Amino acid sequence: MSTFVYMVRHGDSPKEGNERTRGLSQKGQIDAQRVTDILKGENIDVVVSSPYLRSILTVEKIAERIGKEVIVYEDLKERIFSSEDDRISDKELIPLLEKSFMESNFALEGGESNATCQQRAIKVLKELLETFKEKKIIIGSHGAVMTLMMRYFDRNYGMTFLQSTSKPDIYRMEFKGKELVNVQRLWGKDSDVNN
Repeated sequence: MSTFVYMVRHGDSPKEGNERTRGLSQKGQIDAQRVTDILKGENIDVVVSSPYLRSILTVEKIAERIGKEVIVYEDLKERIFSSEDDRISDKELIPLLEKSFMESNFALEGGESNATCQQRAIKVLKELLETFKEKKIIIGSHGAVMTLMMRYFDRNYGMTFLQSTSKPDIYRMEFKGKELVNVQRLWGKDSDVNN
């Protein structure tokens, strides 16, 4: 029997504001309903999320649908890019991410590296694979931390993959034990992403 992890990157959110409390834009709210519609037939057992509001809001309706609460894990939060609480602009973020995927220990002062972010998030993912073995688990996530968790199992998930994802996005990861055996994209026109 397999364990399935559904990585759900959050929907569109306002471009300014606090990283932790930014919600969803109107488009993000509409897309969150589409996420629910896509996942409602998957027989989900548990819904977990980053503590950031935009991630919780993207997956909370599917949790309500199965009669469960969203379980929040602090260590699933987005990679901390700087000591500031506000969003970094895309103009600043892209070069930072590019350097981070070339040098996994690179970090700005007050921020964390890809290696550190991956380590904390993978610890949670491994715990979920053990606790909910042979179940179906949704993880409300963010672009960078989602990519880093997937990269832990397959180095092909890097900057190019991250740039190809959308907000929201959904990837169904199939595990045999703790081995990743298949990945399928469920969001958008291109529905197959295989290892």
